[in-house]
Amino acid sequence: MKISMLMENTTEIPGFLQEHGLSLYIETKGHHILFDTGQTEGFAKNARRMGIDLQQADIMILSHGHYDHSGGMMHFLKCNSDAPIYLRASALEPHFSPAGKEIGVNPAIGLCGRLHFIKDNFSFEDGMRLITLDEENGEDKISAYGFSALCGGKKVPDDFRHEQYLEIRENGKNILFSGCSHKGIWNIVHQLHPDVLIGGFHFKDLPLNTTGKRMLDAEAERLMKENTVYYTCHCTGLEQYRYLKAIMGDRLHYLSAGQTVEIG
Repeated sequence: MKISMLMENTTEIPGFLQEHGLSLYIETKGHHILFDTGQTEGFAKNARRMGIDLQQADIMILSHGHYDHSGGMMHFLKCNSDAPIYLRASALEPHFSPAGKEIGVNPAIGLCGRLHFIKDNFSFEDGMRLITLDEENGEDKISAYGFSALCGGKKVPDDFRHEQYLEIRENGKNILFSGCSHKGIWNIVHQLHPDVLIGGFHFKDLPLNTTGKRMLDAEAERLMKENTVYYTCHCTGLEQYRYLKAIMGDRLHYLSAGQTVEIG
């Protein structure tokens, strides 16, 4: 399996674009999958630099309903004429940042005619499935982080029922993809036990003061209890990543725009 980071907050390669967002291109034995689109068409420009033809994508998956993962979707519709798009129905509802700014999906996406709405866990052929984790079975209580959603005309704390995770089983390994892990990275890993996890940990707003470091110490200890190798990015935060890396060593890596990783 080859995984290419089309868009991320950072890049180490001259000529590649970066922005606050996430987009991955996943090449398996049977599929070419676009996982999120960043917030602009920059993911497509980076794809061209990497020799990736987005018309070859046969599936697109939206991890959740925030602009920094969905903003390039309209451009993808121009680049790709027929790939079905899988998302949660609630991903199209209005969503707001802690500051009250609307950060949801462009409503025009709802008119494209290629959407497949996921209510519960959904299995593809070839050992792939989308997982919702809607039931609060994790050890940690889900936090809204100050995000909100519109429900019945009123803003309510976001429960992230617009979030989903992609699991691919290939060559005897279970690889899990998460956009921002709003439901808690430990909740996700502890329930699904992936061999490899790729995605954001949502630690970027956690201050590296004494309390924050203690929280990261505890999280690193828990994450290392699982036999998982982690490739993180985007909402983890660079400072938070470096702190975790010093603890987790070769169990934790960072993927920035233009980089690839092969898992076999």
